[in-house]
Amino acid sequence: MQISKNRLSLLLELEKVLNYSFKDKNLLNLAFVHRSYLNENKDYTVSNERLEFLGDIVLGFVVSSELFRQFPNEDEGFLTKIRSKVVCEESFAYASREFNLGKYLLLGKGEDHFGGRDRNSILADTFEALFGAIYLDGGLNVVIDIVNANFFDEVVKQINKKIFMEDYKSTLQEYSHKNTNSSVKYTILKETGPDHDKEFFMSVSLNNKEVGYGNGKNKKQAEQHAARDALIKMGLISE
Repeated sequence: MQISKNRLSLLLELEKVLNYSFKDKNLLNLAFVHRSYLNENKDYTVSNERLEFLGDIVLGFVVSSELFRQFPNEDEGFLTKIRSKVVCEESFAYASREFNLGKYLLLGKGEDHFGGRDRNSILADTFEALFGAIYLDGGLNVVIDIVNANFFDEVVKQINKKIFMEDYKSTLQEYSHKNTNSSVKYTILKETGPDHDKEFFMSVSLNNKEVGYGNGKNKKQAEQHAARDALIKMGLISE
């Protein structure tokens, strides 16, 4: 597919951030094609979902290897716990924002209008797709270099600061119980997508006042994201 000059200029900008030049620019471009874009652009017939599948596996392997190397005296339980916090939607979305990947996404107008460019699930999937593309274009060593230079150490540092908390709902519940004596209520605002690929949008309220919003692939995930949003807005955790 012929990439427009404006689009190519954007992709070259990202390559400078990555410090890697793709041999196949179409592969890089494909990493940012969200499935919602296909319905409105008949020139595109494939989304980034296959790259996302591959990138998830590649990143899981690279992160596992790096944890094994950096923590030689820790046991399997520790390594598994840290890996689960690094290889997850929260950290991938965080890294995606650091790379400003939302800027390069190709989204359907509806998805774009409703904030898809800054949605955790889409950003995390895009991060995986990008590294799937990097792996196919440059090989495993290139992935390792980019992950270590731009992602791994920073994310582990953020984990050590406890930015990636395991259970935002429990934290919000404990805060509410100790400080406000109010009940925490979660409300589904809407559901989108087909049955096999739902997206749930949730609000959380204290004393019948909405204090946070979130979305996710299931209700529990959406509740966690809404609780996290509330904790950030209340100044109890960092962004």
